[in-house]
Amino acid sequence: MRKAIRTLLATSILAVSVQAAADTKVGFIYVGPKSDYGYNYAQDQGRLYLEEHMDDVETVHFENIPENADVQRVMERMVRSGVEVVFPTSYGYLDHALKVAEKYPEVHFAHSGGLKTSDNLMTYFAEIDQAMYLSGVAAGLTTKTNKLGFIAAHPIPQVLRNINAFTRGAQSVNPDVTTSVIWTSNWSDPTKEAEAAEALISDGADVLTGHVDSPINYVQVAERRGVYSVGYHADASQFAPEGWLVGAVWNWGPMMVDIVKSAE
Repeated sequence: MRKAIRTLLATSILAVSVQAAADTKVGFIYVGPKSDYGYNYAQDQGRLYLEEHMDDVETVHFENIPENADVQRVMERMVRSGVEVVFPTSYGYLDHALKVAEKYPEVHFAHSGGLKTSDNLMTYFAEIDQAMYLSGVAAGLTTKTNKLGFIAAHPIPQVLRNINAFTRGAQSVNPDVTTSVIWTSNWSDPTKEAEAAEALISDGADVLTGHVDSPINYVQVAERRGVYSVGYHADASQFAPEGWLVGAVWNWGPMMVDIVKSAE
């Protein structure tokens, strides 16, 4: 009997030690599907990088969570399950994250692209408009009509910077270039995005780009119509083997590792 108890205790201690190896639980929330080959895909690639490069980290993630009170409930659920670092990745999650962060001061929050912070909520982003400037250079050297098309979701600072950077890059090598913008008022609306792409091409644009969650829709329209496309967020070149020109791609993983380490 004593031997059995000693064995049981040894097994229990071993189990605790194994569990302790993953002592930081990190949660991610996406406004769309992680398979969009765009914004959410890029954020999820960062999550996978985090798992691969930090042995003591376990991650959980939720997809297709709207930018309303639903995301607060998801964050609360995460915290109650033991999540210590939360990445609410969509722009419209910020105010909801601030409310949850105030309620749980011991939990760390890292919001993507926001303009407000608190004691336990930080924001992160990167100067991807520099890559969009270079994409504009490629577009300016490629266009024959001197008309570029841009499909945009919302007029927030990041989107406006990308439109301006792309246009300035194109005009640096081709001063006659103009950029036409169509707003969809939604991070993900495949129908509106496809309609916008069709309209821009019909108006003479022979290079399309955009700042919506997924580049797949406008890239596929451009491919079908025989014009070029410039990607954004992630590499979606497989959807346009003939017309893909270049793309600006995120690499969030190393930054996410630094953020989680700073929270430990």
